Amino acid sequence: MAIKKFALNTQPHEAEIGDDVTLLFQPEVMGDEFLDAYGRLQETTKKLNIDLSDATSVDLSDVREANVALRVFLASLMLPESAEQFARWEVRAGGKTVGSYRDPEEAREAAESRKGGKVLDAGMRLPDRVLVELMEWVVELYGGAGGQRPPTSSNASASASPGPGPRGRAALPSKGSTSTRGR
Repeated sequence: MAIKKFALNTQPHEAEIGDDVTLLFQPEVMGDEFLDAYGRLQETTKKLNIDLSDATSVDLSDVREANVALRVFLASLMLPESAEQFARWEVRAGGKTVGSYRDPEEAREAAESRKGGKVLDAGMRLPDRVLVELMEWVVELYGGAGGQRPPTSSNASASASPGPGPRGRAALPSKGSTSTRGR
């Protein structure tokens, strides 16, 4: 009888942002969870007809919408504490915060139900280039070998699970650094 062992990641993946922030991503994500989240991001960028790697040729309101969609996508794969820090929209009414949401649409709906309710983006603000680098890293991390996972279910075998070892790390460049990605 043949025995095949599969390793599972148990430690969160870390993305270091500057010197002060480390965002923790789920150790393992089920394929459909990743594909559903990635599909929603792709739907938004297709609807807006923009390429996230070339934000210079599009309408600024479209870039803002794509930025929010990208932040929601990334937060959906983070551990709750990191997601709360990274992507959060607060509803304020009467000078007070009356709710906090990880989804901007939920925040908008909540604000509409309050007299004078307004939505404030209270999440982490990062340059677009860093958001795109995070997206590329996450797609590589969860999407399989270089992000070459099939877009839908298939009977084909999946790539082998990585062996036990150090957890994944994304070290984003510091000032003067030319490196854009690390593991």
